[in-house]
Amino acid sequence: MQDHHFEIELEVRDYECDLQGIVNNSVYQNYLEHCRHKFLHHVGLDFAELHNDGIDAVVIRAELDYKFPLRPGDVFLVRLKIGKQGRLRIIFDQQVIRKRDEKMMVNARITTVLTKSGRPVSPGILESKFREAGIAIDDM
Repeated sequence: MQDHHFEIELEVRDYECDLQGIVNNSVYQNYLEHCRHKFLHHVGLDFAELHNDGIDAVVIRAELDYKFPLRPGDVFLVRLKIGKQGRLRIIFDQQVIRKRDEKMMVNARITTVLTKSGRPVSPGILESKFREAGIAIDDM
């Protein structure tokens, strides 16, 4: 059984690196977010449409464990597995994996909620789209 629900492939660009010649730590959050957005589009959700309907997805916690650095030209995978915590929180467990040797570079847990008028709301709209795509989200 696959240990993730979704995966994208990316390549490190030179300008994402700092003076040490490694990917700057803040750039990993961009990689993780890009993967989450692609996943949501994959299951039929669109951030702009949600926002126009008054619903915003908000990151409320980001936990990143940096294991090893990526370098210019490295091809890597960003994987995610989705789950839930309680009634309101959607959890994205994500990893950045260097493709050539399957080495985990970053392990992350991103906690999100949906809000309407600044107040948390049930993620039911997301959960129904996940079910339609054949993805069961478990309690984490």
